[in-house]
Amino acid sequence: MTDGPARVPASGTVHWVGAGLSTGSGLARLRDTASRVRLWHRTEERAADALDRLGLTGRAAPRGYTPDALTAELAPGDVVVSMLPATEHAVLLAACVRGGAHFACSSYVSDAVLEQVPAAARAGLTVLTEAGLDPGIDHLFAHSLVGRARAVLGDDLAASYTLTSYCGGVPAVPNDFRYRFSWAPAGVLNALRAPARYVEGGAERVAERPWEATRRLDVGGEMFEAYPNRDSVPFIEQYGLPPAWRPAAFVRGTLRLDGWLDAWAGVFEELTAGDDARIAALAGELARAHPTTDADRDRVVLAVALDVRGEDGRSWTGSCLLDLVGDAEESAMARCVSRPLALGVRHILDGSLPAGLHRSAGTAARSEEWLRELAAEGVPFTRSADA
Repeated sequence: MTDGPARVPASGTVHWVGAGLSTGSGLARLRDTASRVRLWHRTEERAADALDRLGLTGRAAPRGYTPDALTAELAPGDVVVSMLPATEHAVLLAACVRGGAHFACSSYVSDAVLEQVPAAARAGLTVLTEAGLDPGIDHLFAHSLVGRARAVLGDDLAASYTLTSYCGGVPAVPNDFRYRFSWAPAGVLNALRAPARYVEGGAERVAERPWEATRRLDVGGEMFEAYPNRDSVPFIEQYGLPPAWRPAAFVRGTLRLDGWLDAWAGVFEELTAGDDARIAALAGELARAHPTTDADRDRVVLAVALDVRGEDGRSWTGSCLLDLVGDAEESAMARCVSRPLALGVRHILDGSLPAGLHRSAGTAARSEEWLRELAAEGVPFTRSADA
């Protein structure tokens, strides 16, 4: 939590900006709490269509989005929820600071957002980030597991640990390609082109080509393939792991269906040899070859596990698993992104998040609270622990 001046009281009005594939039933749940909801999309007509799809016609107001149009309607204490690409968050946060509005998104904290956090805090505004699925629920799981292990073993125990956190959106019915694209493939391809840093064998490692670090993973008796993604190392501190516990392995990464590595062999060849223009063309080809149709159902699998081994022989092992399949009304991804985000916005509305920067899971205690609320609201998961 961030100390600062008195927090601007929430007005009860929520501006939800963007109605893409991750906007789901969370928005409908939020409408039950907020006094007023305005859905901003590319045009007012498209916003109205999205409200009709969500069963919110007449309960929320459609708006055609431009930064100026949104700014003109902002009032002190309003909440702006950004479902736009992460590169657009800083523009919206700047508008919030000028207009005295709180801000929320499901994305990682960018440098551009961090630069504006001090001004937002001084203005008494809450900035909520990383409140979706990944990042979001994965943080809740990790904080919960770490908190439970610390409660049993204590912070001063000389120990080593393995923490893995893998998340993936995959087809509910596997296809030959072991994947379907529900949005532009460019994001998936570019993530695979970015090096991944993680801990394995007690040492930091960097996979320049993340897919080359793929390993098979048993999740609840089903085999998947998993590879590291982004930079895992900073999350050791974020998750509150005691310094006396040494990481034998610490990996945050992506989960894919078994057989994905072989099915994508041709894609990996292109990623290795192709330039930006070729990769952009490949993204278009993959979108056409392996789309998600209205008949397809998606599946979200998030598996987080912690194993701690003390030098005195004591140990603790725990895991959390979310495994959800979409239905005709809503994709699993939309539910798993929009409901945690809506929950975070409700905490802004009720005043329980002070001014300053927050992620979905700041502490183990808050993570337990959020997980109880999510389970009650249709995001089920299982949890196990053995001391």
